[in-house]
Amino acid sequence: MVVAESEVVAFQQVSKVYNTGTVALSNFHLSIKEGEFISFLGPSGCGKSTALRMVAGLGEATNGEVKVFDQKPLDVIRNSNDIAFVFQDANLLPWRSVLDNVLLPLELRGGNKKVHKETALRVLEMVGLKDHLKSYPRQLSGGMKMRVSIARALAAKPKMLLMDEPFAALDEITRQTLQMELLEIWRKEKMTILFVTHNVYEAVFLSTRIAVMSARPGRLSSMIDVKLPSIRNLNMRTEDSFNEMVELASQCLENSTDERS
Repeated sequence: MVVAESEVVAFQQVSKVYNTGTVALSNFHLSIKEGEFISFLGPSGCGKSTALRMVAGLGEATNGEVKVFDQKPLDVIRNSNDIAFVFQDANLLPWRSVLDNVLLPLELRGGNKKVHKETALRVLEMVGLKDHLKSYPRQLSGGMKMRVSIARALAAKPKMLLMDEPFAALDEITRQTLQMELLEIWRKEKMTILFVTHNVYEAVFLSTRIAVMSARPGRLSSMIDVKLPSIRNLNMRTEDSFNEMVELASQCLENSTDERS
């Protein structure tokens, strides 16, 4: 796996209170290094997605500060393509083909159309969709739609990929296949990934570290270093080392819930 280097995300004593009065995050502190695969794990409503959206510049802290590449997130978004977001819903345009959906953000940036098409074709091949370029979203399975969404995010060549429960609605076989593909993309592209999940097994399988969050108001309850081999495969889910990490993460998650009970 990629060796972590300089700090790329910093949550500095961050609190988030919505206009409704809901306190989503309280005194949340976390440092993320370049090249890490960080999963945010915690109960529903604990602020996992809120934290991710702050990194993407889609929400501001009520108190404290969020820095991305040592800048305000909005400044990063305005001045670069370094951050890409994959949501739980693929959000594809139904009237555009697979290729055209991936091309859309590149077209909006302007520039060389030939280069953009080459880029789109490269990422679609990377996610296994080179034979479905002319297909439309209605012709795709849930897993294929998510592959298109991931390809669209990768087309911008981001340094950081944010993923908010992207596999939650998929069947287990498709989910496992996409997990393997995501790890391969991560290794090849050498990016930082922040990944929101409710699934302990998924968090352990994918991550270099797991940020376990307490029940609302969310804060960092514990940080788990996932001590597993750098090259991972589905067979390792039956190994003692994997199940020991799952047990540790499950216990930390249970403790985080007890903190607010």
